Amino acid sequence: MHGSELRTVVIPFMTFTAIWGSTWIVIRGQLGPVPPQWSVTYRFIIAGAAMALVALIKGDSLKIGRKGLLAAAFLGFTQFCLNFNAVYLAERHITSGVVATVFALLLIPSSLLGWAFLGQRPTARFAWSSLVAVAGIVLLFVHELQEHPADSRQIAAGIGLTLIGMLGASTANVAQARPEIRRHPLFGLLFWSMAAGAAIDGAIALLMTGPPAFDPRPAYWAGLIYLALAASVLTFSLYYPVVRRIGPAKAAYSSVLVPIIAMGFSTWLENYRWTVLTVAGAALALGGMAAALSRSRSSVAAPDAA
Repeated sequence: MHGSELRTVVIPFMTFTAIWGSTWIVIRGQLGPVPPQWSVTYRFIIAGAAMALVALIKGDSLKIGRKGLLAAAFLGFTQFCLNFNAVYLAERHITSGVVATVFALLLIPSSLLGWAFLGQRPTARFAWSSLVAVAGIVLLFVHELQEHPADSRQIAAGIGLTLIGMLGASTANVAQARPEIRRHPLFGLLFWSMAAGAAIDGAIALLMTGPPAFDPRPAYWAGLIYLALAASVLTFSLYYPVVRRIGPAKAAYSSVLVPIIAMGFSTWLENYRWTVLTVAGAALALGGMAAALSRSRSSVAAPDAA
């Protein structure tokens, strides 16, 4: 392994994977008197302001032109609005660990969209591995229904919202890897994307839930700061350069590792019950995604970042 690869891919990958593995349980602590839509809005107001400072420190211009602003608006809606609102709402219905495990399917739409828009064609074996992963998610869904038979609509809503969030994230990942978007300064683009996301989030929150609400608990604000700075500014500053370097499908491998961390927190703090069914489901979901990645590696590599 070359030193540059260790510095530009491996260490950033390990860092954002470890942080994102912890965020699912922190998001759970954001659910309370503040509607999820406002919590997402506050998160990206803070994150956007911090990202502007990062851009200035890195020497990236905040002037990205009309096309850059349009790209930022698209990323802001798909990544920082649709994705996060759906995930926060999903955690009102199912445990954080299950949300993280379902989100591991991110690799599938990322690879398919990468094929459609980046020409990174997956192999036939990728399809079979993906079906194995989907079978694992179905087993987790069956377990949730068995544990909470009266809450079938809640469980279906939670998994459905997770899938919507996953689609938003995969769309943003692939769009960000497009040449016409990669040409813009990364940190300037991230600032405007988070700013656009915060604006859209705020408008949706106002329309859906009414005026802003606040939670006086120190734990809420500590979690919000962690999610805004560590889990948004730091992680996306590391994640998007990795996407640009190795492609969205390979970068999505983090979504296979993140649930392992998230399920550990869910077991510890949410008393998630492991059964033969859940062990089999998690193993199939994560194993299928790992196999899908390894078997499609040669076909999903992205061109080097400009």
